[in-house]
Amino acid sequence: MVGLLFIGFFAGMIAGVSPCILPVLPVVLVGWSAPVEDTQHPYRARRRRSATVVTGLIVSFSLITAAGSAVLSSLGLPQDLLRDLGIALLVLFGVGLLIPRIETFLERPFARLARQSPRGTGSAFVLGLGLGMVFVPCAGPVLAAISVLGARHHVSFYSVLLSFFFGAGAALPLFAIALTGDRLIERNRTIAQRTRRLRPFAGVLLILMALAIAFNATNAVQRWVPGYTNTLQQHLEGNTFTVKAIRGLEAPTSNDGSLTACENAASIETVSGLQKCGKAPAFAGITSWLNTPGDRPLALQGLHGHVVLVDFWTYSCINCQRSLPHVEAWYQKYHQYGLDIIGVQAPEFAFEHVLGNIKSAAKSLGVKYPIAVDNNLDTWTAYANEYWPAEYLIDANGIIRHVDYGEGDYTGTESLLRQLLVMANPSVALPRATDVPNLTPIEAISPETYLGYERSQYLVGGSIEENKSARYTSPSTVPPGNYALAGDWLTKKQEITAGKNAQLDLAFQANDVYLVLGGTGTITETFNGVFYKTLKASGFPRLYTLYSDHSDRTGLLGLHFTKNIEAYDFTFG
Repeated sequence: MVGLLFIGFFAGMIAGVSPCILPVLPVVLVGWSAPVEDTQHPYRARRRRSATVVTGLIVSFSLITAAGSAVLSSLGLPQDLLRDLGIALLVLFGVGLLIPRIETFLERPFARLARQSPRGTGSAFVLGLGLGMVFVPCAGPVLAAISVLGARHHVSFYSVLLSFFFGAGAALPLFAIALTGDRLIERNRTIAQRTRRLRPFAGVLLILMALAIAFNATNAVQRWVPGYTNTLQQHLEGNTFTVKAIRGLEAPTSNDGSLTACENAASIETVSGLQKCGKAPAFAGITSWLNTPGDRPLALQGLHGHVVLVDFWTYSCINCQRSLPHVEAWYQKYHQYGLDIIGVQAPEFAFEHVLGNIKSAAKSLGVKYPIAVDNNLDTWTAYANEYWPAEYLIDANGIIRHVDYGEGDYTGTESLLRQLLVMANPSVALPRATDVPNLTPIEAISPETYLGYERSQYLVGGSIEENKSARYTSPSTVPPGNYALAGDWLTKKQEITAGKNAQLDLAFQANDVYLVLGGTGTITETFNGVFYKTLKASGFPRLYTLYSDHSDRTGLLGLHFTKNIEAYDFTFG
């Protein structure tokens, strides 16, 4: 576990020099404007204040990351409360720079705790506390795992220590930036002599930045700056050692009869074998049924005595499409021995609500087992599910015995369903297990990339114009894991629609590149500047394969669209 602490520290350092640090830089740099009572050593006093700001940031960021969610959940308070409190502290500190009496008020609690501390360090610590509450670095698996554990009330000394190392790593570049600012002030005597006069300017700047963070106005600034740290962060936090170490943190139990406990264990992949996860929720709010006699509805109660696999999927999801051959093979092989499979089609995009699209997709994908169309996500909610695909294995008595998220563990799931079939009918003689190839990616690949403004995060070279057509210009280079637009595009919540001279450049790492497309037209593709192929899009919106190679490749895919083609989401394999 010591190794994970160092990984957390270096991951924090990477976050500290990434584009997402931009919104807090002005906040860090206002330290020069604070009053300095040590007239003999003013520069030393300013450095001390900078160190105090960073210390406050580390303390609040570490504690809030590790335990904030658990505390808020216990008190029934909204998860955004601490962030809002941090913004309020930054505004209050900015007002303190405008009105010295308020800064004195902020100093008062710390003066009682440490009467020998120099004047000004108490309010600097308050500034750091507020900064830690709103500072959300480019979180990878390390920070995400700590936050999830906190939300599930699995807070330990180690998780707090790990978040402290991450926060310390992220704060180190900030401290260096603050010291650089102090050094510049030392060399400019005019500014150094007038820092007190410039306090109101710093106060206004701090208040404006706090409001910009509050209203997410800083997102556009981050999108303009290339994500130059993405690849380094993925290599550091996505390696096998880190992933295994994260999964070992506070692994929850899953034999207490709780569906929540089983789902928690499945989300960090720490449990194998059969569990007892409580009675399976009934199907709720299903709008249509497919592949049943007369498309009539099914009920779990009517399947009592059978082993049931409830598989949540959506038809344009590449992860679901790679798992479908396994699920279909299980249905074909074991249905006659008492296995029923219900594929709950839980839509992600608007076009996946359309029954005709679902029917066409099911036919083209070869899905023959019953499909429950969960357009309102009522069954999804009843199971408290959050993933595509997600599998819930239910025994003959209606008890959930296993939960599995994502791709990959097909052999394990098949072994468990075979156990349940034998438990339901001890005299059954099952055939040999299936041998469908496992196509789950095992190498590092680019992250899923949404194009609509609702979840866009990897666009470089410009900011998104929501719900209106705009002309974009592609930058000279596109960093790995990012994309750029050129020509005219209309950006909506879930998709972008091609206009005149529409082009998209994608820098990727993968064997295969997929894109969800709607509309009718053609896409001319180049790979590293050389013509690759022409793709025709037509029919119902669905997933298309843009690029495929047997070896792991890194390159730039150039896509030239004809008008009115809709592009939704890149995925990789």
